[in-house]
Amino acid sequence: MSVNIGIIGCGKIAQVRHIPEYVSNPDACLYGMFDMNQERAKELADKYGCKAYQSYEALLADPAIDAVSVCVANNAHAEISIAAMRAGKHVLCEKPMAVTLEECEEMVRVSKETGKYLMIGQNQRLAKAHIKAKKLIEEGAIGRVLTFRTVFGHGGPETWSVDPGKNVWFFDKKKAAMGAMADLGIHKTDLIQYLIGQKVVETQAMLTTLDKRDATGNLIGVDDNAICIYKMDGGAVGTMTASWTYYGQEDNTTVIYGTEGIMRLYDDPVYSVQIIRGDGEKIHYEIDQIQTNDNQTKSGVIDLFVECLVEDRAPEISGESVVSAMRAVFGSIESSETGRAVKVNGGDV
Repeated sequence: MSVNIGIIGCGKIAQVRHIPEYVSNPDACLYGMFDMNQERAKELADKYGCKAYQSYEALLADPAIDAVSVCVANNAHAEISIAAMRAGKHVLCEKPMAVTLEECEEMVRVSKETGKYLMIGQNQRLAKAHIKAKKLIEEGAIGRVLTFRTVFGHGGPETWSVDPGKNVWFFDKKKAAMGAMADLGIHKTDLIQYLIGQKVVETQAMLTTLDKRDATGNLIGVDDNAICIYKMDGGAVGTMTASWTYYGQEDNTTVIYGTEGIMRLYDDPVYSVQIIRGDGEKIHYEIDQIQTNDNQTKSGVIDLFVECLVEDRAPEISGESVVSAMRAVFGSIESSETGRAVKVNGGDV
């Protein structure tokens, strides 16, 4: 069985990840594309031998298309994903899932109502060292998790966008809604919940704009740094840091501290998982290295999405599974604005 795929939004993430990964998947057929820049969509459609549509509505109306990748600006994720599911298409939506909690919950509701799968591109769950780390933690390799720190920082999205420079849509509050917290923070918030099997129930956060400026020289309207203290429902406490101002080297590390040892992830050039036990014993796992903006490796997201469609099974990284992390993101924004800790996910601690 081959699945016919439509791409909605032909920017950088579509060009470096979605399109080539669908092309390399034998069970997927790249069928059509839409982008607000119609020349860009036509050039790509010609390059890959598929059809360019005049509107996303026209693409969704085509009965030949089975599923879509939604790779547009953040503020359009919910609208297009919901329209796609109502048009009978399965959806792989880029992160952040949406720009309000209400939109996230509506996306999940429509997925259930229509019976169409909704998957979110939280690719950190698929990194091989993270999968190994989760298994080791479940097996008690470092005992009970007490604290953690997880970080995702790089020099910003200016060079990443398909239209690079200081006018990238990431810096536009109307299109992006949120900055580093939504771009990078959602990844590590979702990841820490996945790794330790606990949900965020309270956040104390500071979101701020320290350095990024637009083309007119003014500070951008979204955060370029976010620092959060998370309380988890299993008792663990830790920090999550997201930054667009790490100039020099990308940092995508996680350290988890347990009652019987420490686990370090992706902070060594050779060993992607390191365990330092309480008695001094060190255990190293040479598994893989995390992908960076400069070194894009296969994400696994597209292959998993296609596999789920072919086998007709719900994706592990479902919209429903990501909502708890999105609640932590929105709670962190509220915490930063009010200066108070905010309870999320039914937290009563």
